[in-house]
Amino acid sequence: MENKAVVLIVDDIASNIQTLASILKDTYQLKVSTSGEKAIELANAEPKPDLILLDVEMPEMDGYEVIKKLKESEITKHIPVIFVTANDTTDDEEKGLLAGAVDYITKPVRPAIVKARVATHVTLKQQSDKLLYIALHDKLTGLHNRHYLQKIGDLKFARSSRHEEGLSVIMCDVDFFKAVNDNHGHLVGDEVLKAMGKLLNDNRRVEDFTARYGGEEFVIVLEHCNAEFAREKAEELRVALENLDINGLSVTASFGVAQINKGHDSFEALLKDADDALYRAKDTGRNKVVVYT
Repeated sequence: MENKAVVLIVDDIASNIQTLASILKDTYQLKVSTSGEKAIELANAEPKPDLILLDVEMPEMDGYEVIKKLKESEITKHIPVIFVTANDTTDDEEKGLLAGAVDYITKPVRPAIVKARVATHVTLKQQSDKLLYIALHDKLTGLHNRHYLQKIGDLKFARSSRHEEGLSVIMCDVDFFKAVNDNHGHLVGDEVLKAMGKLLNDNRRVEDFTARYGGEEFVIVLEHCNAEFAREKAEELRVALENLDINGLSVTASFGVAQINKGHDSFEALLKDADDALYRAKDTGRNKVVVYT
């Protein structure tokens, strides 16, 4: 059964929350808050809301301040917000929409209107999430794609450079992959790539980032990690793949490892060193790990 969409209801008056909850509880998973500060906390917590119903007039932190903080955060800025308020003038509605709300519902609320507006914006949010997922992920393996790798890699590189923290990259390439396709067919080749992607994703730390770089090449970005630890991780993966049975087929891969240093001026430069190490691994026998020096 598909999980219900999550709606966060924010209002400092409990009876108003109860009214909205009674309208929506059978269709959605609900989170509730009676303060702006708590609302921001819940918006950042899993499961993240697909939609927020936000009261405008609240003590300490009103709805306009709440939506401002939500829109400033990378984590919450894409969550649609509907203002629910007794302020029903055209100027009030315009102010709410300019603040970033996607819609405006006036009190006292009408159940049919609430249901219709919420359903519309939850559907739009879910469709947007699906499109974003497709844009950032490789369809075959489910890993992130090269485009998103570059974006995340640049962010991690900048953070590691600024704080002088370890950052390493592992680049790997399935050995003799063309022969797999030629001898066993592209469907078997696809199974090999999916198995490789699953192996990398199942064996990563929470802070690691895995991506399909293209073809039979994959990349792992490891934060707070030096070259020796990255080499050990690559060796674990190499052995695990060598021992993996993929529909009766055994394959191997070659690995290149590079660690950030003062000579790197970009993530792309660090990635190139890992690629050079990978080339040496392939050029000197394959099925091995080589660290860039």
